[in-house]
Amino acid sequence: MEKLLQVDDLRTWFRTSRGIVKAVDGVSFDVAPGKTRAIVGESGCGKSITALSILQLVPEPAGYIESGKIHFGGEDILERSWTDMRGLRGREIAMIFQEPMTSLNPTRTIGWQLSEAMTVHGKDAPAARARALELLERVGLRDPNAALRQYPHELSGGMRQRVMIAIALANRPKLLIADEPTTALDVTVQAQIMSLIKELQDELGMAMLLITHDLGIVSEVAHDVSVMYAGQVVEAAPTRDLFHDPRHPYTQGLFASLPARNRRGKDLMTLDGIVPDAANWPTGCRFAERCAHRLDACSAPPALHGSGTHRQVRCHLPSAMEVTK
Repeated sequence: MEKLLQVDDLRTWFRTSRGIVKAVDGVSFDVAPGKTRAIVGESGCGKSITALSILQLVPEPAGYIESGKIHFGGEDILERSWTDMRGLRGREIAMIFQEPMTSLNPTRTIGWQLSEAMTVHGKDAPAARARALELLERVGLRDPNAALRQYPHELSGGMRQRVMIAIALANRPKLLIADEPTTALDVTVQAQIMSLIKELQDELGMAMLLITHDLGIVSEVAHDVSVMYAGQVVEAAPTRDLFHDPRHPYTQGLFASLPARNRRGKDLMTLDGIVPDAANWPTGCRFAERCAHRLDACSAPPALHGSGTHRQVRCHLPSAMEVTK
């Protein structure tokens, strides 16, 4: 199968007192088996809502999928019932959420939660407990037997994140969605966690959708990158191409804001302004007010130019459109 996951023109909106908030507004991308696609962008651009949409976990009744298709294994899973999706979540598609303390049940032991992730999909209790112990050993907990009896508050942040990885991989899913999997962890633990995820991904041959704002992590683990801004994909490319030659002004700004040895002693570039209000997106280019290269043409919304297999750029600049031909 060439593509395991295909998201086509996804629109996930929210009903609010301020009107309709178009959090995800026409997003498309795909993930191939065994490969990693990263979705990057600053807070408020729609990354996490995109991930929740795939699993149909958008908070209802305010949130809803307005339109689009999400094909997994060749089937449009948006047509599945809630009951069918419960069977899919955790078994074929698993997710590591941003903050493990809000995802783990504080009243249940780690062993119970790991086992429950498997028994709900048909594994018997003794086999689930044996697999739970195996998983805790695999993710590097020093005393797996003791961890089975512990509660989430008794573990460090790094240990809780390892438990979340173990739960996500308990049923050997085909696709792992990792939403900011190293948030609030120190740099050393971040590196350990990402190394562990990559190792397990290679071992199981699963695809991964990585949601992050950390371009350093993206450079190490991702095969392809989609850059989101204001609910849309503004640039998509193979990782090497994007890092070597970013074309959209927003992507260029993200890279220019990173510390670099050849700019030691100089101020970092900053992107002035903020992401516009999702309840009132600009009618033209959504990045125009923050862009140093804006043109008269930017008063009209730019199309996403290029091929999905190479590079796509949503911009009116001739240099951005030229590279996609």
